[in-house]
Amino acid sequence: MKTLKAHLFIEGSVQGVFYRAFTRDLASKLGLKGWAKNLYDGRVEVLFEGSRELIEQAIRECWKGPAGSSVSNIDISWEESSSEYKGFEIRY
Repeated sequence: MKTLKAHLFIEGSVQGVFYRAFTRDLASKLGLKGWAKNLYDGRVEVLFEGSRELIEQAIRECWKGPAGSSVSNIDISWEESSSEYKGFEIRY
């Protein structure tokens, strides 16, 4: 199965609502690798690495987000995988 990376910029009410922890738990559940971090402009940046099918499932869940969040937009760019990630981490 081909491995890809999806780089997401998630907009809306997504900081201060445990959104990064939500993506970490989601990645763990789906077996995806990568990272998530808050940006100074209020967005959350996420990188998922894995199969396209599982990443697309994660993106659908990202639209829902954790309780208290409200997602208004997700910009997505797809890239070839570099297989550089060993797990999923929250970056600060």
